[in-house]
Amino acid sequence: MLKQSARLYNEGEEMKKKEFKTESKKLMDLMINSIYTNKEIFLREIISNASDAIDKLHYMSLTDKKIKVNKKDFAIFLKVDKDQRTLTISDNGIGMNKEELETNLGTIAKSGSQDFKINNEHKKDIDIIGQFGVGFYSAFMVADQVKVLSKKYGEDAAYKWESSGIDGYTIEAAEKENYGTDIILTIKKDSEEENYSKYLEEYEIESLVRKYSDYITYPIKMEITRTELKEKKKETDEDEYITKTEVKTLNSLTPIWKRDKKKVSEEDYNTFYKDKFDDYETPLKHMHIKAEGTLEYNALLYIPSHAPFDYYSKEYEKGLQLYSNGVLIMEKCKDLLPDYFSFVKGVVDSPDLTLNISRETLQQNRVLKTIANSIENKIKKELETMITEDKENYEKFFKDFGLQLKYGIYNDFGMHKEKLQDLLIYTSSFEEKTTTLKEYVNRMKEDQKAIYYACGETLDKIKMLPQVEAAKEKGYEVLYCMDNVDEFVFMTLHNYMEKEFQNVCGENTSFDTEEEKEETKKANEEAKEMFAIMKESIPDIAEIRFTNKLKDHPVCLSSKGEISVEMEKTLSKMPLNNGLKAAKVLEINQNHEIAKTLQKLDKENKEELKDYAKILYAEARMIEGLPVENPTEIASLMCKYLAK
Repeated sequence: MLKQSARLYNEGEEMKKKEFKTESKKLMDLMINSIYTNKEIFLREIISNASDAIDKLHYMSLTDKKIKVNKKDFAIFLKVDKDQRTLTISDNGIGMNKEELETNLGTIAKSGSQDFKINNEHKKDIDIIGQFGVGFYSAFMVADQVKVLSKKYGEDAAYKWESSGIDGYTIEAAEKENYGTDIILTIKKDSEEENYSKYLEEYEIESLVRKYSDYITYPIKMEITRTELKEKKKETDEDEYITKTEVKTLNSLTPIWKRDKKKVSEEDYNTFYKDKFDDYETPLKHMHIKAEGTLEYNALLYIPSHAPFDYYSKEYEKGLQLYSNGVLIMEKCKDLLPDYFSFVKGVVDSPDLTLNISRETLQQNRVLKTIANSIENKIKKELETMITEDKENYEKFFKDFGLQLKYGIYNDFGMHKEKLQDLLIYTSSFEEKTTTLKEYVNRMKEDQKAIYYACGETLDKIKMLPQVEAAKEKGYEVLYCMDNVDEFVFMTLHNYMEKEFQNVCGENTSFDTEEEKEETKKANEEAKEMFAIMKESIPDIAEIRFTNKLKDHPVCLSSKGEISVEMEKTLSKMPLNNGLKAAKVLEINQNHEIAKTLQKLDKENKEELKDYAKILYAEARMIEGLPVENPTEIASLMCKYLAK
């Protein structure tokens, strides 16, 4: 009689509603309403907890011979009951007794996984995912009631934990045939803001498993209901249908990046890329990385064969998919890629990551930074290998993504220039093929002190520049630069292998001998007054002078100072350019017939000299691809002198 009274008293105590601690209430409210911004991750969290429970039992079986379990029998089971509006997640893991239910579920942020110790001998066989013990409570974002029915392995008693949220919970004795844990969620009713019923649809559950838990170590199974046509009747009769139920494994279990490289075909890599990243084209390259030692991670990275349509827009989001032991943590982890390698697609999976309380955002810790640095080095090395061993594919890559590498050099005040300078390639006057800076320097003349380049909108326009023709005539190689950012890149680099960069259109670039320089200097001194008169008609010119570098061309434009003519074009397209312009120099070929004509006009007709100055300046602007500011006047002047 006394025993019966004690049992009834104990059961009555169990059924009393227990309150969460004040701090736990606040944390639960914060967690449900603030920490998790995406409600659908509740299933990821509960499945991860189920996986942890199985891992614990698996580990115990490895260390205690009395525990007889078969790893092949381990599984996680999902079941939907639309009539009762319940979603049940079951596992055959270690289970919990009354005290553990009280400790793990009664105190928020208390995790049994966090306290579970694994020795190094079996660490590689066990993937404990849980960290803070709060993921379980994400269930309250979609459920207005949560029941946990659990029976610990090796014990006879089972218990049920039940709660409707912040108000508290109850724990009572229950009946359960097998060890393990069932979590039964009573899904909330739909509201104007949220469609909760979707979490009772089999296709939605299957989609969430594939998105977040596809690579959980244990099979995730669910009863799938299918309606099939039983028999085709005559047109006058209704067709008969039959409902079938089958158990389907929803997850892939082993991710491709954890498989042995030797057992993964090129087709496997390409298929994974196309499916995972919604690309219709085969990638240029893939990198399968397995890092071991003090820091462990697996990665599968891809270099796409083309740029996405929004790649150079503000809408483009960089980042790698981040997993922790096969569980998707972040769809796009920006911190794993520098901006200049933002074109890389792929996944990273590491058991060493420390996650914050919501698992949605990574703490900025040493492990993450170390992985990011390692990945950056791997990408750089792969690109360098492509340049030397697969130039054709590298040229395809650079056509789409080279501009991003150039921005990487120019941005952040040139902090990354030494990392990226050897990845640059330019079309060169040498055989008109692409070349690296190193290849250019290795071909330079012994007495050559600079790397010469020329800028323009197209290759044809650059090749027709008088200064380019003069450089080539003297036997110098010229890099053809067709991106607006190129000159800014060379300004940032300043030099490469102790060779400075020089624009062939710059004022300081000369291919003359000392004797020729003296001759040109003398001619300019003698023509000083003539140039002053000519400058009166073209006041926006900084200087007019004779040059010896134009071969057959009469004139060209060069510039003084840091801003070149091409830079002016680029800056003029920017919204905040502040009217920055190049200090233009009109250079006249002293060996051309036009020079003699100007000298004659200087003696005989100063007004016609000014007209010629306007025409020559307009010609020089057209050669440089600049607009003629007064086309009507210039056309009239040209007709005037052509008619003579």
